Amino acid sequence: MPEGLVLIVNLVRALLRTMIFLIRNIVPVSVLSGLAWLGYRFGWIVPALLLALVAVGLGVWVVVDRPSVVRWVVRPALSWWRRVSVYRRDWQPVLVTAGLSKVHKGREYLPSLVRVRSGPTSDRVLVRMLKGQAPDAWEKVSANLAHGFGASLVRVRDGDRPGRIWLEFVRRDALAEPLPALPIPDAADVDLSGLKIGRQEDGSPWRLRLLGTHVLIAGATGAGKGSVIWSTIRAVLPLMLGGLVEVWAVDPKRMELSFGRVLFERYGRYSDDPRGGMVELLEAAAQDMNARAERFAGVTRSFTPSREFPFRVVVVDELAFLTAYCPERDLRKRAESALAILTSQGRSVGYCVIGAQQDARKEVNNLRNLFPDRIALRLDEDEQVDMVLGDGARDRGALADQISSVPEVGAGVGFVRLETSPDPVRVRAAYVADADIRAMVALALPDVDAEGAA
Repeated sequence: MPEGLVLIVNLVRALLRTMIFLIRNIVPVSVLSGLAWLGYRFGWIVPALLLALVAVGLGVWVVVDRPSVVRWVVRPALSWWRRVSVYRRDWQPVLVTAGLSKVHKGREYLPSLVRVRSGPTSDRVLVRMLKGQAPDAWEKVSANLAHGFGASLVRVRDGDRPGRIWLEFVRRDALAEPLPALPIPDAADVDLSGLKIGRQEDGSPWRLRLLGTHVLIAGATGAGKGSVIWSTIRAVLPLMLGGLVEVWAVDPKRMELSFGRVLFERYGRYSDDPRGGMVELLEAAAQDMNARAERFAGVTRSFTPSREFPFRVVVVDELAFLTAYCPERDLRKRAESALAILTSQGRSVGYCVIGAQQDARKEVNNLRNLFPDRIALRLDEDEQVDMVLGDGARDRGALADQISSVPEVGAGVGFVRLETSPDPVRVRAAYVADADIRAMVALALPDVDAEGAA
């Protein structure tokens, strides 16, 4: 190729890259150009005064409405800065090293960096993949991407359209410190389709849905199953006092739920009787559920709690005892039958089963597929993650087997996989201490000695 033609081609490429840079960074380039023109035309005192006025305006805005400043100023500025200084700068070398680029006829093809959204603890990067590329190619090299861009963890999420994916780069652990018990909400603020029981990794509230679903909680000893259960009970307490919600508690271990026994006996039912009382409670719930189904058949398709027909939450602290470990075979069969009826038919008539278990194996609980929403707290083995959350959950970033066994660091931390989404979300439940439970009992039953009841 003639040298003149090579020079022209390189010049055109440089001009195109300059134009692309200016278009992508139109806002900062425009601001800097405007300030430079003002300085040249009127002297540098004018842009300095303008910047001072902007700083004062931002200060007033922060005082008046700090969240909106974060949303409209801080996060966009942080997103732009990290896109330019981190991802755009290292995009080519990291992707080439990770094997995500392709070379065809001497030309290198790279996936495109579309957008960056930065939060206080993580970045979400929207990527346009190469034609013929699939998300699992990125999942396999997530560790390479994390090290390449200085993140502690990378998760791959579905994008906004085919051919695109979100990469979630976690910069620091927002759930490293325990959360104290959340305030008891007002009855008007309780939403059974989204109870606030903790925090998500992005800093937003973790809202657990009870209405129209069942919830399975799996975790090793000390993983924090009690935190999830008691935070949920604390969130529905106002509706319990109003007669719109009942909690029926099955407590084979006689430890976790016994602190609220008088609360359940007043506003629901409680049993820890291994000789048949717990199974009878489940059978009573199944019988009442069938009666409701007959009553509502042909009348309504959606359930609304009322004092006549309250929303019932059946909490089973250790499912494995009833389905596998109970020494009496007849009781095991009866318990499994009642649970199968409740989990397969109870959602539409105001029943929700919350089941907790330590052992994730199917032979211990073969009803787990009847629980649409599942929570995996700390697990002992990596294979158990997919057992609880479904196939591919660990590859999508649900590293429940790597959660710390130190209670202050890992208790209550887990991953949620909802019925409506295949992507696991990292969360932490608030810790409800014994004193908080006694205060709940004292609020609900002022005539009962909470210390003696516990």
